[in-house]
Amino acid sequence: MRSFAFAVAYWVMSIFYALMTAILALLPGRGPMGFALRLYSQRMLWALRWFGGVKVEVKGKERLPDGAFIIGAKHHSWGDGFVMFANVPNLVFVTGDHLERIPLLRGILKKFGAIVVDNCGGPEARRALTEKAAAAHADGRRILIYPEGNLAKPGEHFRYRTGVFHMYRDFDLPVVPVATNLGVFWTQTEHHKTPGVATVEFLDPIPPGLGRAEFMALLETRVETRTQELIAQATGQPVRPSVLVPTPDELKKLGEAQVA
Repeated sequence: MRSFAFAVAYWVMSIFYALMTAILALLPGRGPMGFALRLYSQRMLWALRWFGGVKVEVKGKERLPDGAFIIGAKHHSWGDGFVMFANVPNLVFVTGDHLERIPLLRGILKKFGAIVVDNCGGPEARRALTEKAAAAHADGRRILIYPEGNLAKPGEHFRYRTGVFHMYRDFDLPVVPVATNLGVFWTQTEHHKTPGVATVEFLDPIPPGLGRAEFMALLETRVETRTQELIAQATGQPVRPSVLVPTPDELKKLGEAQVA
């Protein structure tokens, strides 16, 4: 019943704020749109608590640097973005081009300055990420990226992609890792919600200057280690290492290589 009540609230508010944001997109500047998106995110977390029974505690906000920075976050749930936009001002996000297929969103994403890249990856996606992220950086905005590029189930992780490193290196900005156990309560895009207290934690920033291999290993270790600790706290189970799972594209390439 709780999950159904939250689903109703989710779609009612999503449609309402999508229409509001589309109207605000006609005004000069991004300020009105940013206000609506943050208000929407705050209202969604309120609904998640009072209808879905999931309270989200945010820890480590005192670790956030002043000025511009990059957030490299674990991606467990559709709820992750709401937590980020409700708690981090002046934020822009990296997303796949699948969102542009949703009515109203294409124009909203463009006006907001979202960094939209091709889900299939490749050189063109990397160039688009570099160019659009550079524009966001020039505006002094904080950049949110999910390095795995996919929603992972609790206890699993995908290969960390290097787009976050290229921004870290090119813009000379600190990267704030984010761990979460929200997936225990709202897994990926699932309708069902498990009542409880979820935790999202900002970890110590990674300062600029590291090489690619060192940076990627450090980011993955910090995010996965703390995420698994948070999952253990929520479930009462022992802390276990997360399991690497291949994406469908990686499985396809593996199969083609074996055939060849």
